[in-house]
Amino acid sequence: MSQFTLNGVARAEAQQGKGASRRLRKENLVPAIIYGGNDEPVAICVKTNEIVKALSNEAFFSSVIAINLDGAEHEVIIKALQRHPSKGFPLHVDFQRIVRGQTMNFNVPVHVVNEETSAGKKAGGILTTLVNDIEINCLPRNLPEAIEIDVAHLEIGESIHLSDVKLPSEVTLVMHDEADLNRTIVTMQAPAVVETADETPAEEASEAEAASEEASEE
Repeated sequence: MSQFTLNGVARAEAQQGKGASRRLRKENLVPAIIYGGNDEPVAICVKTNEIVKALSNEAFFSSVIAINLDGAEHEVIIKALQRHPSKGFPLHVDFQRIVRGQTMNFNVPVHVVNEETSAGKKAGGILTTLVNDIEINCLPRNLPEAIEIDVAHLEIGESIHLSDVKLPSEVTLVMHDEADLNRTIVTMQAPAVVETADETPAEEASEAEAASEEASEE
């Protein structure tokens, strides 16, 4: 079921806190926590190279992850990720346990398909993506890696809204507000028109100077 596997090590109380977290990172370990389900939260750490490799794959953010911890396997999803503000490396990860048979909310990336062959693109339009991920609810076994947005028939001036998105069976949208359905996912805009004057100010000034010189010579 799990596409990604990480090896975790439980953290003792002495290994928790800001100072301890900094020491762990110097040892190429990333502090993390597993919470949710019917069990108590567990503070762990994972190898930096393992988590960095996993994070390089977009599917990691919308997949069930297996964490091996003290001989037991925990099935989780990544719920929050803290990165270094300038260097981008992971500082802390929150993992949420999944419960078999229980639906959960997931943030799934949006994949736009057929952009280059779309009607609007052929007419010179510019496609703009305004939403990068969509929140859905489903059983973990039905979790899609991404939601495809087909723009093949999108004309200039048209948009695709959240209400237009076709979801896989047994997957539903998470609505926080009635206005969510009107959120624009992608829009096909007309190309920008650049106005060009027949004569630039410099050219006009040059012609005026030439006319002045001719008049003075006469």
